[in-house]
Amino acid sequence: MFKKILNSQSKTITSAAVILGAASLVSRLLGVFRDRILAGKFGAGDALDVYFAAFKVPDLIYGLLVVGALTAGFIPVFTAYLKTKSSNTPRTVLGGYSENRSRSGAAMSEEAQYLANDVLNIVGLGLVLVCGLAIIFAGRIVPLIVPGFGPEKLNLTISLSRLIFLSPIFLGISGVFSGVLQSFKHFIAFSLAPIFYNLGIIFGALFLTNSLGIYGLGLGVVLGAFLHMMIQIPSAVFLGFRYRPVLDFYHKGIRRIGRLMIPRTFSLGLSQFNFLAMTIIASTLTSGSLAVFNFAYNIYAFPLGIIAASYAVAAFPTMTRYVQEKDRKNFGRSFSFVFRQILFFVIPASALLIVLRAQIVRVLLGTGRFNWDNTILTIDALQFLVLGLFADALILLLIRGFFAIEDTTTPFVLGIFDTLIRVSTAYFLSRYWGVAGMAIGFASGCVVYAVLLWFFLGKKVGDLDYKKIFSSVTKTLIASLLAALAAYGVLRVFDDLVNMKTFLGIFAQGLVAGLFGIAIYVGVGLILRSEEMLGFWQAIVHRLPWSKVAPEEEIVT
Repeated sequence: MFKKILNSQSKTITSAAVILGAASLVSRLLGVFRDRILAGKFGAGDALDVYFAAFKVPDLIYGLLVVGALTAGFIPVFTAYLKTKSSNTPRTVLGGYSENRSRSGAAMSEEAQYLANDVLNIVGLGLVLVCGLAIIFAGRIVPLIVPGFGPEKLNLTISLSRLIFLSPIFLGISGVFSGVLQSFKHFIAFSLAPIFYNLGIIFGALFLTNSLGIYGLGLGVVLGAFLHMMIQIPSAVFLGFRYRPVLDFYHKGIRRIGRLMIPRTFSLGLSQFNFLAMTIIASTLTSGSLAVFNFAYNIYAFPLGIIAASYAVAAFPTMTRYVQEKDRKNFGRSFSFVFRQILFFVIPASALLIVLRAQIVRVLLGTGRFNWDNTILTIDALQFLVLGLFADALILLLIRGFFAIEDTTTPFVLGIFDTLIRVSTAYFLSRYWGVAGMAIGFASGCVVYAVLLWFFLGKKVGDLDYKKIFSSVTKTLIASLLAALAAYGVLRVFDDLVNMKTFLGIFAQGLVAGLFGIAIYVGVGLILRSEEMLGFWQAIVHRLPWSKVAPEEEIVT
């Protein structure tokens, strides 16, 4: 039963997004639990500044060398190779490859097998080499990203970075298997991987920090990365993957992936530079500023991961297939559908996050050494970050729209403007408003980047169903505004009904206000006859084993 669920295939974008969103919800909840443990044990001070700073260079390596290749290059190329039943692959290298038909009935062609193994080996060996060099030269690299740290704090960051540099190796190998699973539209194991990653970090925080201190967190990160890899391997084998010691840098698929990933790597370099710049800026502010910004960003990223990333990942294989079939009409239709779904959930989430920001931060992080000063700083950063949440959510879809048409250059060029605005604004405003100024700069860049991406994607693809998008967004904005006003009204009523100095009082106030706001949003959405609410509900009902209800708007993957 478990094996059947683990290896099930998603038939529509919405059903795939539901799977990814549900798993992302669990992962994000674990992330909240992780942050609460960290806040309680260490507070927003030097120790967590070191922990978050130690992540930056390993994240940069993983993002540039793995995410760029997989999202921009591997999945579109591998998807095309899955359709190839005859092969020109050199059998002397493969040792007599034959087409592997998985136990699920799906066939992985010789070319697809060869390409998957080639990418796996190149990524694995490349990361071992790069991470090894990073460990050796960490003493020269880390000071560049935390120029404001004192000697003791800097040395601890360097030591912890060397330990965490092991994690990109496991995550890189895991990323290749993720690409294979996504290409087959098997999202269960892929969506479980971040859950196991967080479990590893939580294990380190709970059981290793007492004896090893901050290094216990580093070991938890490495353990989580290893689990991230291991959970996906069985599903890849189920689909027919068999390991072979292939290393062919001149294979035509590798060259094609390289052409696609190089501009994407530069784009990701800009994205990673944005976060590195925030780290550099935060290191020059008061102690704990980097921890505060990361805590605020993790709360901000909650709906981003559950909603936007789930829909964008689920839609990517479908948009890629429509491009390969030269079907612009259905490409625009599927893009519009996902665009509207993302905003349908993200806009009200943003509105409620702003209204309930104090209750959310205090309930999630207000324990142990995380005091009221830390809380206020995090609230200030969160409220300004959320202003760019809708744009950041759409960026995940818009970039994949460009990848589907095999254009990785335009996002990079536009990303340069994003970086200039984001970093310069964050630096200037941080001189006056600290972490809150950083958040304003970050949000400003998101909005500019999303607008530019949408404009130029429309120029390249044609009609993206703008009329339907405008109608949907108008209804969503009206319902979200009324939901926010309703939630705010409940907050004011509760001020006199509960003790606001206790955890239970703050939790009850936020919970009731949030649920009331959601109820108003749903009610107004139904009154306005929102297609998105009905479609999402029917998608959930359709997946129940006793239901025969079909989704209203089915985008087949």
